[in-house]
Amino acid sequence: MTPLKVVPRLLRVASVLLAYRLDELVDAAHLYRPLKLLRPLVAKPRVDIRGLPRGARLRHALTELGPIFVKAGQVLSTRRDLVPADIADELALLQDQVAPFPGSEARAIVEQELKLPIGRLYAQFDETPLASASIAQVHAATLHDGREVVVKVLRPGIDAQISRDVKLLRSLGELAQRWHPNADKIRPLDVVAEVEKMLENELDLQREGASASLLRRNFASGVDLYVPEVHWDLTATRVLTLERVHGLSSDDIAAIDAAGLDRKALAVKGVRVFYEQVFRDNFFHADAHPGNIWVDPARTDEPRFIALDFGIMGSLPEADQYWLAQNFIALFERDYARIAKLHVDAGWMPADVRLDELEAAVRTVCEPYFTRPLSQISLAELVVKLFQTARRFELTLQPQLILLQKTLLNIEGVGRMLDPEIDIWAVAHPVLKRILRERYSPLRTLREVRKRLPEWLHEAPQFPELVRDALRQIGRGERRVLSDPLALKLSLDNARRQHKLIACGLLGSTLLIGATLLGTLSPHHGIWPPLGTGVAGLLAFAIGWPRAR
Repeated sequence: MTPLKVVPRLLRVASVLLAYRLDELVDAAHLYRPLKLLRPLVAKPRVDIRGLPRGARLRHALTELGPIFVKAGQVLSTRRDLVPADIADELALLQDQVAPFPGSEARAIVEQELKLPIGRLYAQFDETPLASASIAQVHAATLHDGREVVVKVLRPGIDAQISRDVKLLRSLGELAQRWHPNADKIRPLDVVAEVEKMLENELDLQREGASASLLRRNFASGVDLYVPEVHWDLTATRVLTLERVHGLSSDDIAAIDAAGLDRKALAVKGVRVFYEQVFRDNFFHADAHPGNIWVDPARTDEPRFIALDFGIMGSLPEADQYWLAQNFIALFERDYARIAKLHVDAGWMPADVRLDELEAAVRTVCEPYFTRPLSQISLAELVVKLFQTARRFELTLQPQLILLQKTLLNIEGVGRMLDPEIDIWAVAHPVLKRILRERYSPLRTLREVRKRLPEWLHEAPQFPELVRDALRQIGRGERRVLSDPLALKLSLDNARRQHKLIACGLLGSTLLIGATLLGTLSPHHGIWPPLGTGVAGLLAFAIGWPRAR
């Protein structure tokens, strides 16, 4: 039930949508349909909408409704698996810019958060902001040692405002969920939840600082990507102090050419940096539009990017990261059957989906692209269409995969602006294969085994009890009997895998414990007996380790 106190604001939203001729959105909430009769009384929009397509009209309407609706539009622009392409393209142009709040208030917030007078914190603090957005604004400052920094300060009262606006968005989402004919596909409440999570993260500047610090550490060499340093002694929940950097927006082609920078080399580096963030480090900048990705004008011999604004970052569960990488490799190699199987093995689709039908659907999407020159194939566009096709087979995607899809679109867009002839496939394929070769190398696997060995040894004594409990449950008939042949087969397969894991785990643990005892209690026998026993234990673990089927 929509609270009465938000009804006036809901009516204002409806009137703005009507003013911009977005009737289909008003029709989505049956409650609003009578308002269409009042169109002659609705105030005219702030811009001339004659001849504008629906996406542009929606963008202007969201801008008029305010910053939180701009955020919601930005989230919707990432959902290209749900939103039509023309609307997604327009919503991606939304800019979160609002009038600044007084610099004296920013100074007061800094002093309150850092608990010192501004003169003790900075040698100079400019009260005129460099930039202002709905959540925070940025001021230039100078440290006492002469280094230039920027200070990001949250808006006063922003917490209460966001809480109020999120309630309004949730009410709109509930109306759309109830009345929109395609609510099951659009999932408006999920979109509201994504907006809410994004805003919650952006309200904690210390979290943003931690993200910047990790990304800087991942690219410590600074050859391809430079990340400004965080000044932790001048950072708190509502204040973030970063090294000030100077650069060119990555879409300012004229300025980049005037600086004598190699745009082709930059485009290749952009693609490489994306794959390294996602598959090497599993931590990627998820808001990589040209305003947040600059080019360093001073590095003419070795061009590089500069990253800004770390409020929206992404990472993937380790399993999803692996399956996604394998999907990309299969896509590069046009192995449609493997793509279909990987989607099921990853758990993104029901186990009973027909692989031949899924393979045919994937082929139908991909083949038209492969008739073009490779330099004209949009990997991002292809991935979006694959997600849209897979939805017919009950595809389930995590929000982080949606963030990744948005980042891929942004990075490819930047790459093609810098070099319209870039062959994304030729650049991405060897980079991804190299990363996977390093990530899943035998040496790295041995390091992982050594890291987990103490945990396995700690849990090894529990294996006999687990086997005994399982046998007792089977003996008492506590296991559910499945009548469905497919479900029964899956259950039997799972049981066999569990028994194999337990047996091999027991054997492996015993052999590793034996190797440890041989090495410590009987060193006079030399290194080979404990080494051989240890290797046998590792092989037992490897044999019993569950594999994707």
